[in-house]
Amino acid sequence: MALIGLVRVSTSKQETQRQHDALDGICARVYEEKISGTLAVDARPGLQAALDYMRTGDLLTVQEVDRLGRNLLEGLIVLNDLFGRGVAVKVLEGIAAGEHTERNFVLDMALALAEDRRRDISRKTKNGLAAAARQGRTGGRPTVVDDDKRRAILARRAEGQSLREISRGVSISLGVVHGVVASAESAASSS
Repeated sequence: MALIGLVRVSTSKQETQRQHDALDGICARVYEEKISGTLAVDARPGLQAALDYMRTGDLLTVQEVDRLGRNLLEGLIVLNDLFGRGVAVKVLEGIAAGEHTERNFVLDMALALAEDRRRDISRKTKNGLAAAARQGRTGGRPTVVDDDKRRAILARRAEGQSLREISRGVSISLGVVHGVVASAESAASSS
C-alpha cells in the first residue's frame, strides 16, 4: 500500500507549499493540479494522473478534503465520486480526516452541513439584493458606456474603424466596445 498525493490550488496566486509540506514526506508520489474549476474527475489531468498511477490498495492522499474541489462542498462531492470509482482516500486534516473507502455517516453529515451552509449563503445573498433593490440600489459595476460614448463608438464603427482603433480612441476596453457594436448590430438585424 502506498500513499499517492494530490496537491491542488484553485487560483494561480495560491501557493502549494503548505500542501507539499504535509504530503511530500509521506507519499510515494505527489501530483499537482492548478486552477481546475471542474468537478468531473475525468476532466482533471492532475487528479487523473494520480488515479492512473495508483495500484490496488493505494490511497489517494490530500491535506484536506476541500483540496479535491474549490471548497468543502465540492471536495465532498468529488470524494463521493471517487468512492463510486472504488478509490480509497486518505485525508490528513479537517472535517473528513482519516482513511476512507466508502461513504459513511460522518461524511454524509459533513456533506449535508456543507450543502445547507451553501443554501444559507445563497438565500442571504438573494435577500440582501432584494432589500437593496427595494431601497432603490442596484448591485454590480457601474456602466462604462453612457449614451455619448455609445454614439461615439457606433459613429467610429460606421466610419470603418476597427474595434481596436475604437477601443483606443474612446479609452474603453476592447471587450466593452465589442459588446456595444455586437448589441447594435443585433438590434439592427432584428428590426
